[in-house]
Amino acid sequence: MTKDDILQRIQSIMEDTFEIDRGKVTLDARLYDDLEIDSIDAVDLIVQLKPLAGRRLDPEAFKSVRTVADVVEALYDLLNNPTPA
Repeated sequence: MTKDDILQRIQSIMEDTFEIDRGKVTLDARLYDDLEIDSIDAVDLIVQLKPLAGRRLDPEAFKSVRTVADVVEALYDLLNNPTPA
């Protein structure tokens, strides 16, 4: 899965789950300030992203995310650097 694929999936989630216009969901959009995603919404986002990873997502990997680009990078890293079971 490419970073663009991940971005498109995040845009769909934001539009379907949080009713945020996908045009606002750009790589430089800040989750809390620009998209008004609070901590509970962030957990919902992680839950929605779990099927992409095909495994449980560690919330620690998403603690430092601030922008949509950060989410894309964190998920991309998880998909391309699987940890041993």
